[in-house]
Amino acid sequence: MLAKRWAMGGGQSTPAPQTLIEEWRKILWGQKEDLHFVKNYQPYNNEVKELRVLLYGLCAAGKSSFINSVDSVLQESITRQAPTDVNSSKSFTIKRRIYKINKEGPGTFYPFVFTDTMGLEGKEQQGICVEDIKLDMKGHIKDGYKFHPYCEISEDDQYYNKSPTLEDKAHVLVCVIDGSSSLILDDESKRKMRRVRLAARDLGIPQLVVLTKIDVACKEVQSDVKNVYKSKNIKETMEKISVDLGFPLNGIFPVKNYNSENKTNDDIDLLIVSAMKQIIDSGEDFVNRL
Repeated sequence: MLAKRWAMGGGQSTPAPQTLIEEWRKILWGQKEDLHFVKNYQPYNNEVKELRVLLYGLCAAGKSSFINSVDSVLQESITRQAPTDVNSSKSFTIKRRIYKINKEGPGTFYPFVFTDTMGLEGKEQQGICVEDIKLDMKGHIKDGYKFHPYCEISEDDQYYNKSPTLEDKAHVLVCVIDGSSSLILDDESKRKMRRVRLAARDLGIPQLVVLTKIDVACKEVQSDVKNVYKSKNIKETMEKISVDLGFPLNGIFPVKNYNSENKTNDDIDLLIVSAMKQIIDSGEDFVNRL
């Protein structure tokens, strides 16, 4: 509700404030614990050398940019190993790609990998086929496979893995959603994302949401990223995602990807590594209960 319906002495309405006094989710700005956790993480299960994080979401949601942003945080400089495109309404990623992040030097990597996929689209036979996401969760698709919107991979395809191991399978599924447009998800997109979610449930794979472009969604966050958990817009967006797709609110993590910056920023870093800690914790729970 507006604090005042009309400004004193004039006829213009006073806009409602878009930030709250108290954070609705507590975060310790300036702390480094999550960063230290991610940097020092090692899988507990000896059968798993690398925790596999499978990303999916609509076209241009920021899947590849999230990979680059995690890489940037850990390298302490802006990186661009996953190709992105800001001018395309279609998926810029057309092949299944595995991304590793360098750790201490050439040939050494952090013990988690990202699987990047083609974007979903709100029309049938456009974007990635939902069945391919399901097969990828089960470990049946090899790196380099070119996605086909009209059909899933066949068992005769050279990129089909007939005997996936635990390391081939997805250990945590991350739905990447554009926070600046998530309030207008069309019904077909919701249906596709829901089908993926139910398939992951049946496989017991943990699921989280990374909410991107929070600076575009909220001017207060654009001016200061520390306003994210005071923002009414971001809170309402997360609540609508929860209602539309069924994700619990504590499984949705807003982040700002690195897009225009040429240097890393501690506050942006904190949101990214906070999400990564939850991703790693969820994946660890999965591989250790099998």
